[in-house]
Amino acid sequence: MEQQQGPRWLGRIVKRRVERKGRLTPRLAATLVAGFWLVGVVVFGIVERLVDPDTFDNVWLGMWWGVQTVTTVGYGDVVPANTVGKVIATLLMFGGLSLFAVITGAITSTFIAQAQSQLRADEEDPMAKRLDELGSQLEALNAELVRLRQQGD
Repeated sequence: MEQQQGPRWLGRIVKRRVERKGRLTPRLAATLVAGFWLVGVVVFGIVERLVDPDTFDNVWLGMWWGVQTVTTVGYGDVVPANTVGKVIATLLMFGGLSLFAVITGAITSTFIAQAQSQLRADEEDPMAKRLDELGSQLEALNAELVRLRQQGD
């Protein structure tokens, strides 16, 4: 039996939604980003509480620290005291930055692709139009050259 990697059900839901709407909407993109951040903050807040219970005396404090860390605000009011907690914090910081970069890139790429396809649908590509004009001018010049050569003979 093949082992599933990652939340494939989420990918199928997003794919169906994009196919139904024909594009990735800003609302769906924002929902995805918020959902990933929410899960990350809760998971890392719980893990930090389990790893460093002296510093994080409740899960809510761990989640508060998770929000500060993932958003790179880092008030400094709560910080991990032990090495394992600091390693987890490092992973959360790099993960947060990476997630921002990947999601922002994917959303931007989708919006650019949509804008380009809309431009092609709305009007003819300006470069193709200019090439057609130049082709017509070249044909006219060739016809004129043939006419002038025939006159000279």
